[in-house]
Amino acid sequence: MTMLTSSTTHDPSSTTEKPKRDTAAQLQQLTTESQNEASQGLDTKSALEIARIINHEDSKVAAAVKKALPEIAQVIDQVARSLRDGGRLIYVGAGSSGRIAALDASECPPTYSTVPGQVQYIMAGGPKALASAVEVNEDSEELGQRDIARRRPTRKDVVIGLSASGRTPYVVAAVAYARARGAKTAAVTCNYDTALAGAADIAIVAEVGPEVVSGSTRMKAGSAQKMVLNMITTGAMTRLGYVYENLMVNVHMQNSKLVERGIRILMRACGIDRETAVNTIKSAGRSVPVALVMLKAKVDKPEAVRRLAKSDGNVRLAIEDTVLEL
Repeated sequence: MTMLTSSTTHDPSSTTEKPKRDTAAQLQQLTTESQNEASQGLDTKSALEIARIINHEDSKVAAAVKKALPEIAQVIDQVARSLRDGGRLIYVGAGSSGRIAALDASECPPTYSTVPGQVQYIMAGGPKALASAVEVNEDSEELGQRDIARRRPTRKDVVIGLSASGRTPYVVAAVAYARARGAKTAAVTCNYDTALAGAADIAIVAEVGPEVVSGSTRMKAGSAQKMVLNMITTGAMTRLGYVYENLMVNVHMQNSKLVERGIRILMRACGIDRETAVNTIKSAGRSVPVALVMLKAKVDKPEAVRRLAKSDGNVRLAIEDTVLEL
C-alpha cells in the first residue's frame, strides 16, 4: 500500500523540541483552546451558577452552526448523491469527535434502514477508543492514512473528517488520502483556517468560541459537531425519500417499540385506523414504505415494490411513480 508522505509526519518516539514548539504555537491560536472569561473562577461557583454558565455558553452553539448552513447543505446533497449511486459515507475522527461520528453512523440503520457499510466511521485507536481514551493515536498521520486506505475510498464515496481543533494529524491525513483517491471530502471543525479545512473539498466551520473548561471540546464544540452530523444524515436521508412528510417511514422494525412506531406512522400518514395499519404492514412484509405506497397509490404489494425500486427507495416518488433525481 502506497502512503501519502508529509514532511510533518509525527514520530511518537521523537523528543525534539521543534515539534513541541510547533504544536504549542498552533494550539495557542485556536479559539477552542483559549480561556473563557465568562467562566473565570468556575471552581468557586455554586452548582446552580455552574449550570447557568454552561447553559449560557451552550446557547451560542446553534448560532455558530447557523453560519455554516450553506456548506452543510452542499454536503447533504453530496452524501445523498453518493448513497443513491452505491457509495458510502465514511466519518473519520479521534477522541470526542470520533465518538460523535460513531454515534451518528450507528444510528442510521435503525432509523433509516440503511444497509450495513453504507454509513461508516473510522476512529483513531479503533473501536476500543469508543470507551477508553487512546488519544495518542490521533497524532499519527501514518495510522490515519492506513485506516482510511483499508476502506478503499473511491470517487463514489464521501469522507468527512471531524476535529474540533482542525489540526488532528490522524484525521487530516485520512481526509487528504481519501481526496487524493477521488472521494468527495468535507471537514467539520470549530476553528477557521485549519489544516483539516485545507485538506477537504468543503469546510464546515462552527466557531463556538472558548469552552467553559478551557480546551474541553466535548462541550460546545462537541454539541456543534453533533448538530452538524444530525443535519447531514437527516438531510441526506430525507433527500433520498426515506422520510415522508416529517415521518420516519424507513424505520427498521426490529423491536416492539419500533413496530409500534411503524404502525403509528402508517396511521398518521394515511389517516387510517390501527387494525388497517397492522393488516397492511403484515401484507407488505413488515415494510412501512411498501405499506405506505400500497395505501397511498392504491396498488398491491408487487407494484409497490416495483415503484420503490424504480425511485431508489424514495417513498413520495414511488407513490407518484416517478424517478429520483438529485
